[in-house]
Amino acid sequence: MTGWGSEGAAPAPDHLHTPRAYLHDALLYDDRAQLVDVAVPFLLEGLAAGDAAVVAAGEQTSAALRDALDGDPRVHILERGDVYRARTPTAITTFRRVAHERSAGGARRVRVIGEVDYGATERDWLEWMRYESVINKALADWPLWGLCVFDTQALPDPVLESALRTHTALVTPAGRSANPDFVPPARYLAELPVPVDPLEATAPRLWARDVEDYIGLRHAVAAELATVDAPRDLVEDYLLAVDEMTSNAVRHGRPPVGLRLWVGDDRIVCSIDDGGPGLTDPFAGYGPAHGDDLSRGGMGLWLARQLCDHVDLSSDDQGTRVRLTVRLG
Repeated sequence: MTGWGSEGAAPAPDHLHTPRAYLHDALLYDDRAQLVDVAVPFLLEGLAAGDAAVVAAGEQTSAALRDALDGDPRVHILERGDVYRARTPTAITTFRRVAHERSAGGARRVRVIGEVDYGATERDWLEWMRYESVINKALADWPLWGLCVFDTQALPDPVLESALRTHTALVTPAGRSANPDFVPPARYLAELPVPVDPLEATAPRLWARDVEDYIGLRHAVAAELATVDAPRDLVEDYLLAVDEMTSNAVRHGRPPVGLRLWVGDDRIVCSIDDGGPGLTDPFAGYGPAHGDDLSRGGMGLWLARQLCDHVDLSSDDQGTRVRLTVRLG
């Protein structure tokens, strides 16, 4: 393949050449050989330029790259499960930490081969599709260059279509070029649907239509969750997320504030609504609202995204709704 600069590739937008800005490339490959032919030069050219090299991929991909690189000790292999857990903020936090550590060690930039585990359901796909767009903003100022790899023979069409809308550059064996199908993250996130959860068509376990006694409501939710057959730490984390989002609605929303709680065989769902206009920032909750200064608050939605498997926000003429979902087991 050709080099990773402008040689052999169509002109790229200026921001793709900013030395310290995040670069977000996609490789859609048909077979393992094509993956190796593109990914190995990407890593080796980075090492030659003073970059760090990291692989965060599935077992087969990591093994193929390790073999092709003859086990080069300069390439750091991360366990995919340690990076791409069920909750997307973990991946953002991990890559920021890796960038900080490698930069402190003298690396110019960190090149990452990333392969997300999109999960088995459309609901899981949506969460990671959102993530691929969010990181264009969340990692924008970090010295990272991500090459996200997508197996066209294994991944579903919606995921492959999303790859073309969330990456600023595309890579093939012929070279690297600007992606004409890239959609700015704010627009892409606004276009993503909020999926319907069938549990919401059933009678809730608990329904508080107009929350006035916040402490009493917390006790009522805790009492319902105490009957759930699930690990206590999972239940306590979920209760904390519900607390945070209910508190946010009471303090920052408009009355009435309502809460509905459902307990299914495999998940818990809680919907909190208020009469306010809702959040206007599509990136809310993917980091503390005030950055590293946690003393200023703004942590509620950020905590909820870390403690729940799915956090869905929606607004209409009737108000705003936050839906929190956690899987059981």
